[in-house]
Amino acid sequence: MEQSTYDNPQHPRASIEAHRGIRVKVCGMTRVDQVQELDAMGVEFAGFIFYPRSPRYVFKSMPASDIKKIRGRINKVGVFVNANVEDVLRTVDECGLYLVQLHGDESPRYCEKIADYVTVIKAFRVSEEDNLMWKIKDYYDSADMFLFDTEGAGFGGTGKKFNWELLSGLNIQKPFFLSGGIAPDDVDKLHEFQKTSVAKDLFALDVNSKFEVLPGVKDMSKISTFLDGLKLF
Repeated sequence: MEQSTYDNPQHPRASIEAHRGIRVKVCGMTRVDQVQELDAMGVEFAGFIFYPRSPRYVFKSMPASDIKKIRGRINKVGVFVNANVEDVLRTVDECGLYLVQLHGDESPRYCEKIADYVTVIKAFRVSEEDNLMWKIKDYYDSADMFLFDTEGAGFGGTGKKFNWELLSGLNIQKPFFLSGGIAPDDVDKLHEFQKTSVAKDLFALDVNSKFEVLPGVKDMSKISTFLDGLKLF
């Protein structure tokens, strides 16, 4: 297993607070050259989807050996949906992943098994009817970070935003990724979100389909412009 730049030999949590500014994860990567461009731009996380039903399923575009060869400061995140524990851990080794994002119905015990080996981001799909604190309460000891995405019919991203006001006033007390339909023109809205109390636990933004020309092929100019806007925060 390779080590994330946010890890240390003791535990990844220890270095989370050391970073200043807002981090970005670009998910659904399928091309080595674009991951390298993201690294040059200073993007902290690249997401690779290992869910075969996804149009961005990475093994349709590159083998594990190519993913493992990717170097730089960018952190490689593997996205899995209800996969077998052994398959996840094997893929972590074969692809040299630094973090694992669990985007299905994985139980706290399942998350613990993965977290014993690699940093875990547990994703939760958010709807208007959710009691979010109830939904996440059993995962505090089994996941290193949370991710909040939009509820949809399946397990993939919907490309739509959920109502960020559902997070308003919550005391998450766990670093989280904000996901779900974030677009290039959302910089001002994100600036306002950062002023809310819940944003004290905001760890990173997670972007995907709104920055693409095709599924898995990113519009690098849109990403660059978005990053420039975030620097004004």
